[in-house]
Amino acid sequence: MSGLIPQRFVEDLLDRVDLAELIGSRITLKKAGASYKARCPFHDEKTPSFNVRPDKGFYHCFGCGAHGDAISFVREFEGLGFTEAVEELARRAGLEVPYDQNAKQEIQQARTLTDALDYASRLYQSALRSPQGEFARDYLRQRGLDDNIIQLYQLGYAPGTGTALFDSCSKDLQGPLIETGTVSDKYGRPRDLFRNRVMFPIRNSRGKTIAFGGRTLGDDKAKYINSPESDVFHKSREIYGLYEAKQAIRQLDKLLVVEGYMDVIALAQHDIHFAVATLGTATNQDSLTALLRQVRHLVFCFDGDQAGFRAADRALENALELMADGLHLQFLMLPDGEDPDTLVRKEGPEAFKKRIEGATPLSRYLFDRQSEGLDLQLPEHRGELRARAEPLLNKMPRSTLRDAMWHEMLRLCGGRNNWQSRQPQNGQKRFGDRRDRIQEERIDVRLSKDSTLCLALLEAPDMASDVIELARQSRQFGQARGFAEWILERQIRDRRKLVHTLATDKQARARFYHLFDGIEHIPSRESTLAGARELLTPDRDAARKQRLTSLLTAKRSLADLTPEERQELKALSGHTED
Repeated sequence: MSGLIPQRFVEDLLDRVDLAELIGSRITLKKAGASYKARCPFHDEKTPSFNVRPDKGFYHCFGCGAHGDAISFVREFEGLGFTEAVEELARRAGLEVPYDQNAKQEIQQARTLTDALDYASRLYQSALRSPQGEFARDYLRQRGLDDNIIQLYQLGYAPGTGTALFDSCSKDLQGPLIETGTVSDKYGRPRDLFRNRVMFPIRNSRGKTIAFGGRTLGDDKAKYINSPESDVFHKSREIYGLYEAKQAIRQLDKLLVVEGYMDVIALAQHDIHFAVATLGTATNQDSLTALLRQVRHLVFCFDGDQAGFRAADRALENALELMADGLHLQFLMLPDGEDPDTLVRKEGPEAFKKRIEGATPLSRYLFDRQSEGLDLQLPEHRGELRARAEPLLNKMPRSTLRDAMWHEMLRLCGGRNNWQSRQPQNGQKRFGDRRDRIQEERIDVRLSKDSTLCLALLEAPDMASDVIELARQSRQFGQARGFAEWILERQIRDRRKLVHTLATDKQARARFYHLFDGIEHIPSRESTLAGARELLTPDRDAARKQRLTSLLTAKRSLADLTPEERQELKALSGHTED
């Protein structure tokens, strides 16, 4: 729908929004010159690295890289789509979004569907409180739920008559209920999808009902069933309990991802309000993306049986392709035979929170799982670990985390701490030990002149003019010339501003992303600058001797020299500069 809102309106809306006021209404900002600072709402941090520039109309976090304007902030902070974010800002500014006719019809259609589902939710809640809902109420009490938590999550009861919902609604709601699959006309006559079940409404970020989950109270083959997908419900993108979590905790910093509706509700009953559950395939990339739009810290909680570990492994594999610096993923595996619902009631919320705090980081979980059954004292098993772990690490995008995990894999597979450091016993020589073994000297890697100049520019951008002057005399400095010209265009004079611009400017990142790909060894700063200076200021003595030779050999005798050439020869011979 984003394409159906005129771009001119979007630009005008952004001009009207006070970015500091908008963000300050959600997090605490502190004035710092022309900008404002705060702890980033998109990742965990102790010192403020989140900067807001109202005069420029953008925010940027130097910790996790979050960056954008008012619309992107509302989208990320509230978990809204583009259209919803624009509508939210338009309401704040007292404007009406100028949709075209087709867009208005689509929006009205969606509202009609959610209005019908909201009606169904109210009916189910009423049925739970009625005499026919007594068995459902007893079931919920046995699960330890009180009236407050039942009301918070709007739990209900679907009567078992088969047409209770359809018969009770008006004609203008019957069509939308059939369209969402809440009422089925598959066999030529309307019939409620949910019958004799405890009902769990699934709500979107605005609190509107978009689907249901139902738990049977009878002997149905399917213990739980969900609404089919519709124009307002895509199960791979929806998160159960997210709306309630955001109502309870205004500024979410992490989410605990569990496997079922009752796990979410039971944890909330015990004052753990940041638990949510994915729908459909537990942890596919769509659901992970939806989760990461909300927070930068996820804790996956699974039962400690084989099925739980398989689910955790799937979550891990899907998460690897999305991992980036600033994301923090952990895995909490519960004792075998326990789930969050049973365990939190058994040991209490404080003990369960300690389990969450001690959850295993993604990197450790990966290597622990891949090294199961292996003895890393054996070279064969270290090779097996690498064969298992390397394909997983290859799924990760380039990042500091990926590099660190590669080093950890090499450390584990090298095993030097375990076997290479062992001393020979009983005076025996270790294989390969020789007194006259040749001592290898480290050979410094020599970079190309172009790469040397590029590295020097990264350290000292003020050298850009000299680099361009040198590059004009030779075609071998193409990369350095382009880098230097860009630095001059941006009027960059120091390293800090250069790094900041490269990090925040998308076009610059795309242009220079592969600039240093061919460099396997980075020399020290001093070595880099010395090499650049040598290129920029070649040996003047060698140039003097070359000119002296050309003067002496170009003429048959000194008498043939012009007065100017004699003066130059005198200066060169006297080691003075002209």
